[in-house]
Amino acid sequence: MLEIDARPMRLCLTLGALAELEAAFDVISLAELAERLAHLTAADIILVLAALTKGGGDAMSTTDLSAASIDPREAAAAVADAFRLALDA
Repeated sequence: MLEIDARPMRLCLTLGALAELEAAFDVISLAELAERLAHLTAADIILVLAALTKGGGDAMSTTDLSAASIDPREAAAAVADAFRLALDA
């Protein structure tokens, strides 16, 4: 869960979100994606959030996310939590 524009948004890492991120970051494996995600820029976090909000059922575009009020530390923690919850099961 991440607060975006003072509204709680569910983030969910789905297979579709993983595929979207592989394409966005031009990687061919989950291992490469994991390596790429270890060094995220602010623009990267927006791409990841777009995929995760779509997976959570309330898709937001990168344009909308760029203009939204989002705490950067909370965003990074929420992204890490979404991956941890999906992959540590």
